[in-house]
Formats: sequence, C-alpha cells, structure tokens
Amino acid sequence: MALREYKCPNCGAPLPFNADLQVLKCENCGSEFEIGALEALELADEQGDSEKLDWGGYYPDSSGYDRLENTVVYNCVSCGAVIETDENTVATQCPYCNNNVVMTERVAAGLKPDAILPFRFNNKGLQERIRDFQKDKKLLPKSFFAESMLSKVQGMYVPFWLYNADVEGFMTMDAVRSQSYRSGDYQVTDTDHFLLERSGSMRFSDVPVDASSKMDNDLMDSVEPYDLKDLRPFDMSYLSGFVADRYDISPEDERKRAENRMLNTARGRFRSTSGAYSGVNVRASDLRTRNVTVRYVMLPVYLLNCSFNGKKYRFAINGQTGKIVGELPTSRERMWHYGLTTFLCVAGAIAALGFLSFLF
Repeated sequence: MALREYKCPNCGAPLPFNADLQVLKCENCGSEFEIGALEALELADEQGDSEKLDWGGYYPDSSGYDRLENTVVYNCVSCGAVIETDENTVATQCPYCNNNVVMTERVAAGLKPDAILPFRFNNKGLQERIRDFQKDKKLLPKSFFAESMLSKVQGMYVPFWLYNADVEGFMTMDAVRSQSYRSGDYQVTDTDHFLLERSGSMRFSDVPVDASSKMDNDLMDSVEPYDLKDLRPFDMSYLSGFVADRYDISPEDERKRAENRMLNTARGRFRSTSGAYSGVNVRASDLRTRNVTVRYVMLPVYLLNCSFNGKKYRFAINGQTGKIVGELPTSRERMWHYGLTTFLCVAGAIAALGFLSFLF
C-alpha cells in the first residue's frame, strides 16, 4: 500500500489544503501551490530521478504490534512511526510528526470519487462561526464550547452518493370547500365535495445521501443544503490536512433512502396543486422512480464532540456554508437566572401599573 504525503518542496514542512485560499499552503515558509501543481513538479523530477518518489509501503505484519479488528497499519515514511486507521480511512495525519498522509492505492483501487466539494474555511473561521452560533443561546452553559476543544475540531470529507431520477405517476385527493351564512334564525353551512386527480413527472438531480455507517443520518440530512455547483473533479490534494473516509454502504443499499426523499417531495408538490379548499386528504397515490443514476462524491463536514454533565453531544458543521446542527444542553443555573430576571421585570411592570392606577 503506497502512502502519499504532501510536503512543501521548499522547506519540507507539512502542506495542508488551505480552505480560505483554495490552495495548498505551507504554514512554515508561506509557500502556496495550486491544486495539481505538486504532481506536475514531481513528474518532472521523476524523469531525472526515479528514486525520488519512493513513498513507502504497506506493512500489515511487520510493525510488531497486534492488529486491531478492522484496522490497517501503515508506516510513516517521514519519521517511521506506525499509523493505524480503520479499514475505510483514505486520508489521515501522522500522530507523531504531523505530516499529512493520503493512502493513494485506497483511492485509486476502485474507490476514487467522481467529485469533491472543497472546504471553504479553515479552523479559525470555524471557531468564529461557533462563537457567533452560541451568542444568542442564552441558556447554553458558558463552558460548553471550550477554546481548547475548538482547536481540536476535525475536518472530514464524508462520502455521499448523489442520485438522479425521474419521478412520475398520479395522485387522487378528496377535497372539501365550505361556506357559512345566516338564513333567518339559522346558521347554514354548505359543504361541497370534490375528487381531485393529478398526474405528472418531476426530475430530481443530485439528491445527497451519506454513504458512511459511522455518520448519523439525521445529522447529515440536517447539515444540508450544499451548493453542488462548486463540485470539483476529484484531486487528492484537497484531502491534505483533513480526514477522509471511503464509503461502506453501497449505492444499492442507500437507493431506497434516496428514493423516499424524492417521493416525499413529489407527494408534497402534487398536493400543493390542490388549490383553495378548506380540507384536502390523499385518497391514493402511485408515484415511482425511473432512470436512476448515481455518482460518488466527498462533501466537507466539521465534526465536534462535546461532553456536559456526563452526556455526549455531537455537532456537524457544513464545511461550505458554516451551518451548525446538533443538540444543545441547557444550563440550570442560567435558566434560573433568566427566569428570575424575567419574573422581576414582569413584577416590576405590574407594580408600576398599579401605582399609576392609584394616582389616577
């Protein structure tokens, strides 16, 4: 198994992808490289020195350590340390020398995505978004998003399947329209009943469904939407400095979930055409998908795990838009504080009104 490291050609320091500048930038000497530039440099060097691209190898049994179940062991070619990952990881960092490593054969051996959506902001921008997020959360414990924790947030490229399909079929609905009027001593209500029939087709493009069993589906659904117009042809340079997992759920297994999303949207659109009625109920529907196609992409997500009062909270942050989703705890102390403040304000207002009433 070949390892692919991204190191600065000028000083040898780690060379991560800078999401703010959309280039590979050395944090040591400040050198910047466009995506694909390093490969061009290495191709030129390879013609003069074929030994320069010896990136190391895959050593499943020579490390001297027992292998954990469902893990793969690599040797860092920079410092010789052991790198152990789960069997689905395609990019990681050496925990000792901090070099960014991509398992190139993992990506090339039938696992290469069709496209990738790059991160749009780095860890500093992420911390600013989290601070803005918690500003209006009055009942959130002050220490929940600790600075030391924010500095360790991990950016991850999550595997997604993007589905395209046509949805077509029909729907019948029972509708009623009522009107009331006064006739002498009586209140009269006239109710008309209608049978509505709708048929048609819709085209769905790039419906995302996460392809990793490690990711919570509700969390990944909530962190949408992504602007998929910014998808780029896949290049491993984008992975440098981030973690990336390959898919472990096949497109066949996830197809039903994608189709359900399309069908629910189609039912809602069909029902929205019913017009102005006082009540509409679906009697029957027959909507089906056709011409289903799929492609494999990686989308950017920052994952944040927090603990409070013995309970774990997990957050996902859209690496393109900055949208933050997750469950928040409530501080009992702050809840009592704001409750007491509100009570005193209301009591004060009532007392003031009573005093004014007494004067007049």
